[in-house]
Amino acid sequence: MEKLIKKLTETYGPSGREDKIREVIKTEVEGLADEIRTDYLGNLIVLKKGSASEDTKPIMLAAHMDEIGLMITHVDKEGFLRFTNVGGVAPSRLVGTRVVLPSGQKGHVFHEPLKDLKELDLEKMYIDIGAKDQEEAKKHVTIGDIAVYDQNLVNLGNRLMAKAMDDRIGCAVLIMALQEMKNNPNDVYFVFTSQEEVGLRGARTSAYGLNPGLGIAVDVTMTGDTPEAKKMDVKLGGGAAIKVKDSSMITSPLVKDKMVEIAEKENIKYQLEVLSRGGTDAGAINLTREGILAGCISIPCRYVHSPGEMVDSGDVEAAVKLLVKIIEEKVEF
Repeated sequence: MEKLIKKLTETYGPSGREDKIREVIKTEVEGLADEIRTDYLGNLIVLKKGSASEDTKPIMLAAHMDEIGLMITHVDKEGFLRFTNVGGVAPSRLVGTRVVLPSGQKGHVFHEPLKDLKELDLEKMYIDIGAKDQEEAKKHVTIGDIAVYDQNLVNLGNRLMAKAMDDRIGCAVLIMALQEMKNNPNDVYFVFTSQEEVGLRGARTSAYGLNPGLGIAVDVTMTGDTPEAKKMDVKLGGGAAIKVKDSSMITSPLVKDKMVEIAEKENIKYQLEVLSRGGTDAGAINLTREGILAGCISIPCRYVHSPGEMVDSGDVEAAVKLLVKIIEEKVEF
């Protein structure tokens, strides 16, 4: 498991630039599926055909490949790079971080002198790649390039810490479920979606094309288990989180209760998640066409959208087991 997660989290792949991570995932799933294709928005769609009759509707599983990033907007005369956000980037989490550009060039994020940290925003920040001037900097960067956090995976015992756990850990869960499943009555589409961080875009278009009977997203969620954290009944080590609500979706009791039933029947550790802010691919799937039943299995994650996102190995294993058991049951809503 750790080897797979390391490979996924350390691969470059911001929103709209998922080519490299898509190829890594494709290599992992080749030989396990009946069909593999990429659509025009860059979603990787992997089909595992079911054993039941043709009247069963397919299941769509979604985990997004993309990560947040910093798009270069200007290179000044001194060679410093100015940028805008790609996805939810908080200025306070950027200060002092190391980033890497698609060219492989690395840099350090810092800010102009401030009288008060309350003045900190992206317009006052820059990336220093060590260039002596604009001409030298432009050998390594082009306007529109996207930098991402440069951070290797760290094993902390039962916990793993890396950049881009959001949502490479969901991609890992889908890959491991595909490896472990033994029988699937329904056709199952494993969709590794694009551009989730900028508006759930890949899930929306792929769900429209596939028109599944049920969609399940696998993504990270916040936790309430750090000092003075916002009160939330989700913690690392508490098991797979079954989503009840977030900003993009109120989960149908049909789906939520079925997930709870399977978790309890199979003795899978789980917790219920109510997320006050944020959404997942499940919200986009839910609102596609005339509406599609959708749910979400979440991986509790500390420090979301930082270079050190942290998950618990036991929660990941529980999510894989729960997803496999859902797949192996004939879905009829």
